[in-house]
Amino acid sequence: MAGSIKIGKIRIGGKAPLALIAGPCVIESRELCLKLAGRLAKLACSDGIPLVFKASYDKANRSSIASFRGPGLTEGLEILAEVKEKYGLPILTDVHSEADVPVVARVADILQIPAFLCRQTDLLVAAGESRKVVNVKKGQFMAPWDMENVVAKVRSTGNSRIMLTERGASFGYNNLVADMRSLLVLGEMGCPVVFDATHSVQRPGGAGSRSSGDSQWVPGLARAAVAVGCGAVFMETHLSPGNALSDKDSIIGFSQLRKLWRVLDGIDNVVKS
Repeated sequence: MAGSIKIGKIRIGGKAPLALIAGPCVIESRELCLKLAGRLAKLACSDGIPLVFKASYDKANRSSIASFRGPGLTEGLEILAEVKEKYGLPILTDVHSEADVPVVARVADILQIPAFLCRQTDLLVAAGESRKVVNVKKGQFMAPWDMENVVAKVRSTGNSRIMLTERGASFGYNNLVADMRSLLVLGEMGCPVVFDATHSVQRPGGAGSRSSGDSQWVPGLARAAVAVGCGAVFMETHLSPGNALSDKDSIIGFSQLRKLWRVLDGIDNVVKS
């Protein structure tokens, strides 16, 4: 049975209510990031949602050299710190190198290890040594039981505040499939399990110079994951999805979020009752 982790005022995992990790794929600008964070904070307050705000200051694994990556470490962390101070939301963001970890840990409550880097020992150890919560995304190329070695690397630092995220597995070329059994296997490792509903519908490199995706499947997969049992659902969102600078084909619009969340919360209540 997966344990639980306290992050600020919220708890993820175990019998705690379903949590939501949401925000833009990448920080596009200070104005847009703060505007979306404000909308999410208001929604969380009105609907009682345990919310973590997610945004990346740099997307280091974009398909093309010409793809928008974000504002970078310094400016990006300043924006995330402003979100945290203004709205009181816990912050999750990606780290790509050991050198970034101490700097990011001053702002972020959760350090996220991207799927492509989930086996990078030095990065995992550095994140563990930060004593922050570490969210590791299972690589698309890995079986769920292979994550035991990943968990052991972080735990070797004495840090057991680990979350594991399922985001789909490679299924042929330019396609992913979400295996719900993975949530159960990951849960047996004693860590809260997160289901990444938006990246699970991604088609990596499917549009040539960028990834495409099938956002219409996000609600169905999210419902299934909550029914199987997960501690949190990860969904990238945007106020104008068609204009998003990253993952525009797999994210969901903010306008869809409240209706979907109420369905997910209802399923979670049944599962945990």
